[in-house]
Amino acid sequence: MDRQEALKLVEDKIKNKNLVKHCLAVEACMRALAEHFNQDSEKWGLAGLLHDIDYEETKGNPERHSLAGAEMLEQLGINKDIVEAVRTHNEMHGFPPQDLMAKALFCLDPLTGLIVAATLVLPEKKIKDLTVDNVLNRFQEKAFARGATREIIQKCSEIDLTLEKFIDIGLKAMQEISEELGL
Repeated sequence: MDRQEALKLVEDKIKNKNLVKHCLAVEACMRALAEHFNQDSEKWGLAGLLHDIDYEETKGNPERHSLAGAEMLEQLGINKDIVEAVRTHNEMHGFPPQDLMAKALFCLDPLTGLIVAATLVLPEKKIKDLTVDNVLNRFQEKAFARGATREIIQKCSEIDLTLEKFIDIGLKAMQEISEELGL
């Protein structure tokens, strides 16, 4: 599956525009992390783009989220590494991500939400104005963007990145697609 086919699948399966934007943000960040680690940016990008493919289908049954998506992607013949990254990105199941790509997706997913929330409290609400320091300050505020689980974001240490570097890579990637994100 190439990126265009994956994007069409996302647009067919996900009707919530903000969720589609989330998938685009995770895709951009995964591509940037792949480049940082000299990995396959196409494969990593697909994992990011497709990671929530079952979200709307499973929203009434959250314990199926990521499992149903992985099953769907497996049936479509998607690369097994991508399928496994999708399967393990939902912490509810307790499946520890095993490889670098899966670990990156696991800790990156909530980071994109924190970055969006930090952008939306800026006076101009523009991601170009957001800095790593802004995000780090918001990271320390436990009541801010509660859904962005800090303990999961901090697992970036398991892929040998400091929190500051991890945020920097993610923020720059999202800034590059600011128009697509509407930020």
